[in-house]
Amino acid sequence: MSILVIGVNHRSGPLSVLERVALAGDSVPKAVAQLAARDNVREVVLVSTCNRTEVYAVAEKFHGAYADIRDFFCEIGDLSPDDLYPHLYSHHDDAAVNHLFEVAAGLDSAVVGETEILGQVRHAWEIAQREGGARTTMNLLFRHAIGVGKRARTETGIARGTASVSHAAVEMASERLGGLEGRRVAVVGAGAMGEGIAVALRRSGTGEVVVVNRTPERGDALAKRIEGRATGLDQLEAVLGDTDVAITCTGAGAPLLSRDVVAAAVAGRPERPLLLVDIAVPRDVAADVQGTPGVVVLDLDDLSAWAERGREQRQSEVDRVRAIVDHEVERFALEATALQAAPLVAGLRARAEQIRQAEMSRHAKHIGQYDDATRELIETITRGVVAKLLHEPSVRLRDQAGSPRGERNAAAVADLFDIG
Repeated sequence: MSILVIGVNHRSGPLSVLERVALAGDSVPKAVAQLAARDNVREVVLVSTCNRTEVYAVAEKFHGAYADIRDFFCEIGDLSPDDLYPHLYSHHDDAAVNHLFEVAAGLDSAVVGETEILGQVRHAWEIAQREGGARTTMNLLFRHAIGVGKRARTETGIARGTASVSHAAVEMASERLGGLEGRRVAVVGAGAMGEGIAVALRRSGTGEVVVVNRTPERGDALAKRIEGRATGLDQLEAVLGDTDVAITCTGAGAPLLSRDVVAAAVAGRPERPLLLVDIAVPRDVAADVQGTPGVVVLDLDDLSAWAERGREQRQSEVDRVRAIVDHEVERFALEATALQAAPLVAGLRARAEQIRQAEMSRHAKHIGQYDDATRELIETITRGVVAKLLHEPSVRLRDQAGSPRGERNAAAVADLFDIG
């Protein structure tokens, strides 16, 4: 049995590949259920964000599970194995654990130390639990990962400054334009990412902020919070026509801003350029919008390059976080091996209790002659003797799990006590 991670992220593949294997929020539960039904996958958690789509699995057979998960990526991305292979990475056992812990700590994000990823990892785990994908091993693994993420952010300065994709998008736009003071800005999408963008815009001293969203109620609520205004997607072209910057972050799954829409929006303002910052995966801005006169388009690839400077500035904090990750990988390995001994320990105790109860039943006629207090005392004494006899063997089986000596002792106990 192995822990395995297979994925595509912002480093391993271009945005054009990443957006093809991205999954919208409502499709993740179904995908988890499909993966969990594969023959070689015992447990599974699927993490899909703007920076990555990754499958973490407990594999019955490594090569079989790898093939199952690779085929899953090919199916959702409509890609051949040859097209996918150059961008697919995989790790197993300690390397897979290390990778997840670095993801949760923000080391593997485009914006180093970003805070949003920890909530995304937790949400992915919760979905897997509801769908039956996460059980004993994945629960232990992701519980540790959440702890690593919290330690990284409380014990180091990795999250200081720009520590979210949404805030980074605003800062990148501000740098591009020499500031956002007095600028008219549109936020397209009012989900968690849109909320982060809107809040960051308000703090930056932006002029008017317009929230454009498919659901009016959600857009209105966010607009009120930042003292902006809201409108529906049917007004998108009109909003763009009076906007200096539009930051898009919907989960639409297909481009909302076509070349025709954008060209029409800027046609009447030849001296006033439009900056589009698209941080959605898949992208909200159609690929052919780039090159439209008077329009500049920035996407996640540009954000990654912009954020690389922050990575260099935070290198000392990165090293401190990696030390935390290394320590937690070792701690997880110890707990995981102890967990493997749990079924044998439980079987040993069950076998002993079976013998104790059989003996109590054999002498039930004589025991029944005593009063209630005496019978309870006999029950307590026999339970205590069994517990004391099994305490030391149980501790040693857990402590030695995963070692050659532990394997020998486990085999001897299973054989001596006939534990299947």
